[in-house]
Formats: sequence, C-alpha cells, structure tokens
Amino acid sequence: MKIRAITIFIDLFPADIETSLARAATFLHAANYSYQQAGIAVQSRRIATQPFPRMRNPHGPAGMPDLAARLREECTAYGIDYIALGPVGAGDDPDYVDAIPDMLRAASGVFASIIVASARQGIDLGLLRHSAETIRAVSTVTPDGLSNLYLAAIANCGPGSPFFPAAYHGGGAARFALAIEAADLAVLAFQGAASPEEAVQRLSRLVQESADQLTSVAHELASEHSIVFGGLDFSLAPYPGEGSSLGAALESLGVRLGGAGMVAAASLVMNAIEAANVPRCGFSGLMLPVLEDTLLGQRAAEGALHLNDLLLYSALCGTGLDCIPLPGDIGADALAAILLDVAALALRLNKPLTARLMPLPGKVAGDAVIFPAFEYFVPSRVMAAPAGIVGGVFGGSSTFKVVPRL
Repeated sequence: MKIRAITIFIDLFPADIETSLARAATFLHAANYSYQQAGIAVQSRRIATQPFPRMRNPHGPAGMPDLAARLREECTAYGIDYIALGPVGAGDDPDYVDAIPDMLRAASGVFASIIVASARQGIDLGLLRHSAETIRAVSTVTPDGLSNLYLAAIANCGPGSPFFPAAYHGGGAARFALAIEAADLAVLAFQGAASPEEAVQRLSRLVQESADQLTSVAHELASEHSIVFGGLDFSLAPYPGEGSSLGAALESLGVRLGGAGMVAAASLVMNAIEAANVPRCGFSGLMLPVLEDTLLGQRAAEGALHLNDLLLYSALCGTGLDCIPLPGDIGADALAAILLDVAALALRLNKPLTARLMPLPGKVAGDAVIFPAFEYFVPSRVMAAPAGIVGGVFGGSSTFKVVPRL
C-alpha cells in the first residue's frame, strides 16, 4: 500500500498564484515528509483547484492555455507534481470546452475535466457531443494519443475527490485528501482464503489497518497546519505488476475477467472496503483502469474483456471507464454513446462515475498498445469501439433527467 497522491484543494486566481502555490507547496512537502517518516511511500503531490471557468482569468477562455502553462511552470518550481484545473460544465461558456486541447498542448501535466451529467442539470446531449469531439481533438495533441490521460468526462462527481482527472475544489477554505494505491492489499488478502467470507474479512482488516495508520498522520497534519482533512479514497488503485493488480486479485477468487462470476468477485471487494471504518471521500470503489493494471491489460489484449464488462463492474460502485485504449478513428457518435451510458448509470444509481477514453492515432482494434517511456501503463491492445448514436431522441441537443432508483 502506498499513497498515490496527497491532494490539496484550493481556490486559485491569477492575481495571487505565487502566494497560493507557495502556501500549498509548504503543506504538501510537510505532509510528504510526515508520511515518509511513518514508513508510507508517497508517489505524488498534487493540487486541485476550483472549476477553471471560475478562475476569473481576465482573458477568458482564449487565455486559458497561457494560464495553464504558467501554472504548470510555477508548480514545477515549487515541487508540485500535478495540478487539476477542475471541470467545465453545462452552465459555462462552451468556449472553455474548446480551450481544453490547447490547454493540454501548452502544459503537459495539467489535468481538466468536463461535467457530462449532474443530478441538478441532468444530461445535456449537446455538451455530451461537444465532450466527445473534444476527446477526439485531444487525442491528436501528441502523436501517441497519451494526452487523453489528462482529461476525463465526469458524471455526478462532487468536489474533494483526490484522484485525477476528477479532482476539483468546491470553494472556500483549503482541504486535503489522500488517493490510495492499494490493489496489493486485495492480492495479499485473497491468496489462500478458504471462503468468500474469509476473503472479505481479510481484505477489510488490511484496509482498516492501513486506514488507521494513514488517518492518524492526517489528523496530526490537519491540526498542525490548520487545514481540513477531507478523507481517504480507498479505491484499491493498481500499479503495473501482478502483485499490485486488482484484476489478479479478482481472478484469484476463481473467476476470470470478462467471464461469469466476476460481478460476485467485485461485490466481495466492495463489501470489504465498505466494512472498514474509513473516513471516505471520492469514489472509494472498484478502480479498474485497463492500461494501469497488468491483468486487465492482458485480458483486454486477449479479447476476453470488453468495454461493457467494465461498465457493468462500475455499477457495483466502481469508478467508471478508465484508461480505455480505443481506435484512433473512433467517431464522435461512438464516444458520445459511451459517455451517455456512463452518465445515465451515474444518475440512475446516484453514484460518481468517470470516463477517461483514449483514442490512439493510427491504431485500429486489435493493434498492440505499448508506452515504453511511461512506467504507469502496461502493454495491451486497442479495444473495439461500440456502435454509436445513430439519431433518434439521443441524436439531438436537448437536456433530460434520469431519476435515481428508489
């Protein structure tokens, strides 16, 4: 188990960038030191801001690429690894959506998101389509298509989640939260378990022990720095290698990714996480990013694991569709259809979901996917694109509500 990210949430405005970042960096480095002293590895230090259309940038959407580049440069100088500039939503100037490709082109390591569904506004089909077109545009920012790593469509996601790209600040006083990388706990817990009950108990105990240690340090930091502790997102995030693969942990229960029985296996993981007494934030659910998990990447490459399998697992309280390698020529209608399903599922089940979709230029379904210079991704293959929206009521630009289940 390690901390994927210590994320501090702050309001950030062009007039006081240096002061705000300096204060945030002081806390992040202190927190990093405290956890290292406690024997807990920290992978990254991050900042998440309010939604970027609310940054009061005097140059509006057209000035966002320059502001993103400035923020990235300042973060690097302060030893801050990544910054998420929050989401743009249905009530914002659509030019902010159009600015995203240039923002990501101007500043590698800056994250952004687009709200495609919320309980208050429902699903805006026009924005959904606009988001799909933006994903296509972002896929060409770099020749390898890696730039969509920094963009997600988010549905029903509130502020305070420490995992990027969904992270954003809800405004007001600064707070911090921890994103946990702990798929190895599930691997350890499930090996040799004699029954489903024992598997749940063992994993829940490991989550509880880890959470207690993490929370103890967090409360000390909150008191010392007069900052609110927002909680832990214990989503069992994976890391390349079978010893840190949530997919491998699930398969050790006797089922296979993409096969029957996987819903039951995923349910055991959720039962274990929810049985622990953890100060939760964000998703705290199944995290199954295809290109970050060795077994997920392998099963996708074999053709055993499909996009709709991952969407099904998300219904059990997963994080959504993450790091999905798709054909470079996938159309906006197909991307919009994927986003529509994610949005509807999030609202119907009243849960947060995201979609980080990665069209890879020049590649078709079945082509090998490998990013040798990016240590966080595993080899896989391009997954097949589903059929897209072909007209009808979903082909328009209206907004509609999805009522949560009773």
